Amino acid sequence: MNKILYLALICFTLTSHAQINSVKSISGITKNTSLPVSNAEVIDGLKSSLNVGIEKAVEKLGMENGFYNDAALKLLLPPEAKAITNNIRLVPGGQDLVNKTVLSLNRTAEDAVKEATPIFRNAIMNMSFQDAMSILFGKENAATEYLRKSTYSQLKVAFTPKVKTSLNKPLVANVSTNQTWSLLCSGYNGVANSTAGRFSRMKPVNVNLENYVTEKALDALFIKIAAVEKDIRTNPAARINDVLQRVFGQLDKK
Repeated sequence: MNKILYLALICFTLTSHAQINSVKSISGITKNTSLPVSNAEVIDGLKSSLNVGIEKAVEKLGMENGFYNDAALKLLLPPEAKAITNNIRLVPGGQDLVNKTVLSLNRTAEDAVKEATPIFRNAIMNMSFQDAMSILFGKENAATEYLRKSTYSQLKVAFTPKVKTSLNKPLVANVSTNQTWSLLCSGYNGVANSTAGRFSRMKPVNVNLENYVTEKALDALFIKIAAVEKDIRTNPAARINDVLQRVFGQLDKK
């Protein structure tokens, strides 16, 4: 009798496990990771990696000194301003103005990038990867480069007004970047436009500051996004959601 009860208990236990697993499978509690990754999942994975990259890039660059303390991404004076630095002795308080202008330029970039997330996300949502698999199995920044090539122009158009707003904010010592820049250039241009300046063939400096900061800020964002993409491709711990784990997990098998 005990044997019969024992066998019945085993059957009941096995049946219960089977039913539980069936319910889990239906409810999505467990995932069949043996199924091949679909093209739709690849697209979702690529978009997800870019979204993660954007969030991390904006977080790092948007904090105070995010640009200023990054030697590779720090904004310096525009190349056209080399004439000013070459003749800095002619500008009253020139070196101090240069230092303040550089700091102010970086504060502008740090402020403006905080507005980049929705612009980038909108661009990503509207992307269609016809060559999703080639991007997935491409170089370490393939998705970032695809985003850059296909959306840079529209991103620049959308991002420029954000930069313009930031250039007019009093971000350093209650003075805006445009004001600091104007002080620096007017000091030099006053000399360049004088009789002595024209005789010395000095040329006035005229820079589109909005365009300069916009391009530098966007370039920095793409550099940071590419770094996150590389990490996701090579480091399983960086795949912070299921779609990233499934899609980029394929690269571990190469």
